[in-house]
Amino acid sequence: MKAQLRTDLKRLKLSGLLSTLEVRLLEATANQLSPLEFLELLVSDEMTARQDRAIARRVKEAGFRDIKRLEDFDFSFNPTLPKTRIFALATGHILDEKRDVLLSGPPGVGKSHLVQALGYQYVRTGRTVLYRSIFDAVGELMASETFHERERILRKYLRPDLLIIDDMGLKNLPRQSGEHLFEIIMRRFELRSTFMTTNRPLEDWGLLIGDVPTATAILDRFLSRAEILTITGRSYRLRRGGSQSGDAVPDKIRKEKPKDV
Repeated sequence: MKAQLRTDLKRLKLSGLLSTLEVRLLEATANQLSPLEFLELLVSDEMTARQDRAIARRVKEAGFRDIKRLEDFDFSFNPTLPKTRIFALATGHILDEKRDVLLSGPPGVGKSHLVQALGYQYVRTGRTVLYRSIFDAVGELMASETFHERERILRKYLRPDLLIIDDMGLKNLPRQSGEHLFEIIMRRFELRSTFMTTNRPLEDWGLLIGDVPTATAILDRFLSRAEILTITGRSYRLRRGGSQSGDAVPDKIRKEKPKDV
């Protein structure tokens, strides 16, 4: 390959084409490809390279704790898991509808795997995703010292097509965290989708947040357009589990203090 051609391709940012050009030249000669067929291969290589880079960029921006895939999830450990519904969610239609999802169940049953796998699937199909544990989300907002800094951080949570808030219920949250969570939920409501996981009953949220009225307001807003998937049973890590059932907004937030995890 001529040095000038290599330089020109780099300047045009055609790295995908550049990386396969020599192989494609050999292929074109061996198979007697027409100029148009040869060009189609080069354009396809460049498009593939750009798509791969875009996916890698969105994965990095999402901040997943782990890269999880639905095809790696062992649904056989618990035959009553809503596999059909999970794969329906993976189509992304729920994001088009600007609806939310709550995955509820005890620790270890696969909630974080599933929610990150769904997020990764959306990233692969061109969606923007932000993944955060509930502690990182409220901690980042509470650490902001000025109004402008807080608005800048908040925009990061409002912008993506999907916000995933994981680990609700692992332990009680700092004071005033409910206010930050409510603002995120309120400002994303009917504009962008939010998925959450929780290992505590909904009636415990007031005590987890330390503010019963705010917890009630969060649940009232979030669950009004949310699909709730409840997974029960023993740990997915032991490849055992339980069943899926519905849930609803609690009539009364529980007043007794739950034990911290």
